[in-house]
Amino acid sequence: MKTKINIKALYIVLCGFVLSFSSCKDYLTEIEPGTTLLEDFYTSTDAAVQNVTGCYAPLMWEFNNTYFSEWFIGDIASDDAIKGGGSTTDMADAYDIENWRTTDQNSLLLQWYRANYQGIGRCNLALEYIGKTEPGIDADFTPEMKNRLLGEVYYLRAYYYFRLVRVFAGVPMPLKVLSSSDDWGMPRASVNEVYTQILSDLEQANSYLWLKSAYAGADMGRATKGAAQAMLMKVNLYMASPYWQKHGVLSGGNWSPLSKSAADCYKDAKAWGDSIMASGEYSLCPNYEDNFTVDGENGQESVFEIQYAEVPWGDYGEGFGYTAGSFTQILVRSRNEKIGGGWGFNHPTQNLYDEFEAADSIRRDVAILIPSAEIDSTYQPQSDEDYLGNNMLNNKYGMYRDPKAVGGGYGKWSLHASRGPLNNKQIRYADVLLMYAEACLGLGDAGTAKTYIDEVRARVGLAPCAAANDATLRHERRCELAMEGHRWFDLVRWEGVDGNGLKAHMDAYKLTETADAQHHMQEFVAGKHELFPIPQEERQLNPTFMEQNPGY
Repeated sequence: MKTKINIKALYIVLCGFVLSFSSCKDYLTEIEPGTTLLEDFYTSTDAAVQNVTGCYAPLMWEFNNTYFSEWFIGDIASDDAIKGGGSTTDMADAYDIENWRTTDQNSLLLQWYRANYQGIGRCNLALEYIGKTEPGIDADFTPEMKNRLLGEVYYLRAYYYFRLVRVFAGVPMPLKVLSSSDDWGMPRASVNEVYTQILSDLEQANSYLWLKSAYAGADMGRATKGAAQAMLMKVNLYMASPYWQKHGVLSGGNWSPLSKSAADCYKDAKAWGDSIMASGEYSLCPNYEDNFTVDGENGQESVFEIQYAEVPWGDYGEGFGYTAGSFTQILVRSRNEKIGGGWGFNHPTQNLYDEFEAADSIRRDVAILIPSAEIDSTYQPQSDEDYLGNNMLNNKYGMYRDPKAVGGGYGKWSLHASRGPLNNKQIRYADVLLMYAEACLGLGDAGTAKTYIDEVRARVGLAPCAAANDATLRHERRCELAMEGHRWFDLVRWEGVDGNGLKAHMDAYKLTETADAQHHMQEFVAGKHELFPIPQEERQLNPTFMEQNPGY
């Protein structure tokens, strides 16, 4: 396994710091003896690195008082997966997301919202204090090192805001440390303002960050120049999409467009793609499945991964940041002890299974496990796995084979009963190639788009596509990135221009589900369900928050 960020450093807590308040009396502003000022922490390169490492930690978080992995939105809200679990009441918040029943009381969305703002707060702290720390505090804190660390933080702040904007649209946008209660209340920034800030942060990150090959082995998993360029591609493609072009500013329940045109977004996405491909830093893994093994982490196809580690410590129910492992593996593994002993969430749909071409068995079987084909005749897939008539399992993140198990099978897989070591692959080079193809299609260059779509297909032995068009590209993204949490966000940006396209798509998908599953699904409401509601608890904490998303 590739060496990666020292996970234990993610739990550094900067404590004992106090705020100083202004007063007309000198004695009120004098520092109490024994107090440690925040500035006193930044006296070495190691301290600055620890601070930046702590900015990555909220990316890892999947539990506070409920589980809130991003795939509960990205997969389960889409046509790629249904909730799964022990019953319809198991993870009721996810059941609501699956079936268009979500309200502003949904605790999964609340914890998702809060985890990302914890990340933003850490980033703002690091940008302020590392930014004013002069090179030379020790031999390692060179201008290049300072810039690299700042680049990582700009990247991460952009990443947290991107996660928020595509779920909730415009959100409050603090860009500095909130040092008093007077700073706390702020209205929602518009989608246009959030995307503009994300682009600014990513461009700053790109100017500071190093190439992946310049990092030491112990630093694998940190943000790189390639990661910034890939995110600049992704954000521009989101902004170019029909849905987000229309939804730049919300006022009085009505939307106004983004300020950046779709044509300019496609142009910039292609330019950033040219840069990352020209770097020579990335290539497709010859074996597709290697992307989803522990030994394949941070490899040649990895552009950015959320890092996890195998550890024996931690316990259930401890909240934010109490583990260096991932809950995803136990959440999605089979409920049967013979092939995992997990909790059985995130079942791939028959609709997804049918999307794969007959010759595309490599990607299909890496993404989807039908358990009866993998185990002995005594296993009862209906009683052990059935959720509303579906017994298929997420193979990529839950059912990966353990090379240490007898026969290399699906045995015990971690030192801890509920923590897995497998990284979450956020951006792979295959995604970059497909984004590049999408940008080319947006600019009318179907020939170049076909070249890169075919490169992705050739890796798994598929023949070239007949032609490059929107339908071909969307099919290819769905199959290549299946069960990796991208699908819902792709559907919104492609189909959600006025809600009617996405409604038609989701209504058609509903008809492919089992009768049991259809019984639980409420009607998809155009103009509402493309977004999720701002959590009510957060609106109450911020009385100037103003508008809720339309329909909630």
